[in-house]
Amino acid sequence: MKKGINMWSFPSSLTVKQAITLAKEAGFDGIELALSETGELSLESSAEEIQGYLAFAQETGIEISSLASGLYWDYSLTSGQPQTREKAKSIVKKQLEFASILGVNTILVVPGAVGVDFIPGAEVVPYDQAYDYALEAFQELAAEAEARNVSIGIENVWNKFLLSPLEMRDFIDKINSPFVGAYFDVGNVLYAGYPEHWIAILNKRIKKVHFKDYRRAAGGLHGFVDLLAGDVNYPEVVKALEAIGYNDYVIAEMIPSYTHHGEQIIFNTSGAMDAILGRKK
Repeated sequence: MKKGINMWSFPSSLTVKQAITLAKEAGFDGIELALSETGELSLESSAEEIQGYLAFAQETGIEISSLASGLYWDYSLTSGQPQTREKAKSIVKKQLEFASILGVNTILVVPGAVGVDFIPGAEVVPYDQAYDYALEAFQELAAEAEARNVSIGIENVWNKFLLSPLEMRDFIDKINSPFVGAYFDVGNVLYAGYPEHWIAILNKRIKKVHFKDYRRAAGGLHGFVDLLAGDVNYPEVVKALEAIGYNDYVIAEMIPSYTHHGEQIIFNTSGAMDAILGRKK
């Protein structure tokens, strides 16, 4: 498996190119970039600008592993507002376009939400309605993904939706496209389950994997901690990934970042991942 790190792990003061350079310096094989609404690497970016990030990564000697976006918390594929759902689908299409330019094989997409506790005033959508909206959206977007030769990875997040590995598996199977699968986040399931079970059940549907750690006793967002400082059974996680033949990127998504000396989290994470993947010297 290859070792990557997500753009959100870096201090927000760094530019995309600075983050690419730091990821290489810290020993990562790849970096997962993230699409914003405005600014650099955003919906406003031109194809030439996106090509520039690819060229810079190639010059630096690091791969771009995938393309994420946090915009789906603001523009949900399951919103009760039709214009919001259409905006969300347009973001997926732009993300697929940019991923194709970057030469990456997977984008991260949040499938919508029934409710979101950590966003004050977030819309609450009836579960069955959210399910129908999401299924309709991904069945439509599958054709765009195939046309771009880029897969959509549906991430399991704290959205009160697709709450079990069985439900996620069956949802993906209903979409019925080899270009739509799971973007499995190890740390996000720990509050209510076991990541090794999800891995075995989702199996070949897994397109990409996020690594983070979680301490159950802390609860809430405060439970997210450095890799190997929480309750994720990483020996079992690695064993489960190997059992399904997964050999793509495992990508650290570190939240929260450090209050001081924020760049240090990148080096600490790299070392922890070396230990997890058996690279430790």
